[in-house]
Amino acid sequence: MKNKIIILIISLIAFLNIFFLLKHKIIPKIQALEGMEYVQGSEHIESYYIDKTPVTVAQFRKFINATHYETESEKFGDSGVFDFKTGEWNLIKGANWEYPESKLKPKASENHPVTQVSWNDAVAYCKWARKRLPTKAEYDFAANNAEPEFKTYAWGENAIENGKYKANFWQGSFPQYNSNEDGFLTTSPVGYFGKNKLGLSDMGGNVWEWVQDWNPEKPTEKLQCGGSYLCDPNVCHGFKIGNISSTSPETGLMHIGFRCVKDMKWLLLQKIFNN
Repeated sequence: MKNKIIILIISLIAFLNIFFLLKHKIIPKIQALEGMEYVQGSEHIESYYIDKTPVTVAQFRKFINATHYETESEKFGDSGVFDFKTGEWNLIKGANWEYPESKLKPKASENHPVTQVSWNDAVAYCKWARKRLPTKAEYDFAANNAEPEFKTYAWGENAIENGKYKANFWQGSFPQYNSNEDGFLTTSPVGYFGKNKLGLSDMGGNVWEWVQDWNPEKPTEKLQCGGSYLCDPNVCHGFKIGNISSTSPETGLMHIGFRCVKDMKWLLLQKIFNN
């Protein structure tokens, strides 16, 4: 009984320390976390760490190998694939995280963002990695370099700078014609188009990324942020900061991935107990 009381007192002191630090914004950069960047919070957002890139096929493979997890696309036996010839979406048998367009098409590249993962799949990965999905507010805040005034894009104001594309998105006229001027018809290697000031890549374009929030206008769908290679600026312009898409949480599609965040308060708690 005495030991339980001591543990309870220590835990209470630790949480009070965390509350004080968070309330007064005394948030030290505790440590460098592999594959993540620190985001200093604001008045309405607590400090956190966020993955530098979307979760890659290679990273997701480690999760699958360690847990033998079966994604929802694998359970259903099919998943959503965009047909570039017809401009339509179809359910294709055998499409999954490893073969985003089916086993009749090339295998997903290890350094590309994993796709064909549902919101539920993404949450399962985050739990395994001892992380979580970001909220929409956290995603947008990080995309905007933790600055108060929002820019158009994570990297600045122009989609093309010095003759070079700053993100992987649709060029041409969606869905009939893609001129493919950025060099990628579908996904691109994470980090290929550079980083924002915080050191984060692919915060606009490449793949939509799941976040925690439900869509208030479509209450059965979860939000995604960041836009994808299917975003035509004249149609959806999804890679602008703040823009969204959404689908049901069990849905996997070939242009949706995710990244994770880690709460600062739990890192503070870990540091207190380790000391």
